[in-house]
Amino acid sequence: MTKNYVYATENPLTPAHEDYLKAIYLLESNGELVSNSALAQHMGFAPASATNMVKKLAELHLVTHEPYRGVELTALGRQVALEVLRHHRLIELFLHETLAMSWDRVHEEADKLEHVISEAMEDAMAAVLGNPTVDPHGDPIPSKEGHVDKTPGFLLTGAAIDARLRLIRVLTQDPDRLCYLGSLGLYPDAQLVLRERAPLEGPLLVEVNGKPHALAYEMAESLQVVVAELVLA
Repeated sequence: MTKNYVYATENPLTPAHEDYLKAIYLLESNGELVSNSALAQHMGFAPASATNMVKKLAELHLVTHEPYRGVELTALGRQVALEVLRHHRLIELFLHETLAMSWDRVHEEADKLEHVISEAMEDAMAAVLGNPTVDPHGDPIPSKEGHVDKTPGFLLTGAAIDARLRLIRVLTQDPDRLCYLGSLGLYPDAQLVLRERAPLEGPLLVEVNGKPHALAYEMAESLQVVVAELVLA
């Protein structure tokens, strides 16, 4: 396995190292303070396991950890995290677009493959896919240089009534939720109109590509939208 960052570290990194670095990046991207407990919860491991891994990553100069500041990626740690994330999201898109795998299954497969593809395979997939910038869920794909585009828009729960919207990102990787959202046609680029919003975080009535659907508030919180541009005849 050839990776650009291998030459900048004294020891090859394991998939576990890479998984933790990617998790730290994702938590940081959400604006969260990455405590050991938050990291453990995100990874689904015991707090002691997360604490031990953070110590190992700090010894490799991939993270820093200070009281009340949480865990933060170093420049090298961020480089590793973004490269793994690029692999992951390119693989998701390749599986979905080229192999016709449903969008609710690609995340688990990409978790396995992201650690083993070569840079040559990464470049080949990107070329075949036309150097894409988003994966099947609308998540941004980091560039080869480590740049990540900021996704515009806002959550569907904050949209105005009767606003015409376009879905650009689905903020969940849960297979059951993705399968349900897909059954409603709620894929990126779907055209939406918010018709009603029940009080106290109740369900929303949403038109999806012209068809009405009731959508639970917590499901709507995972949908990032922008105001649709008007197409003049």
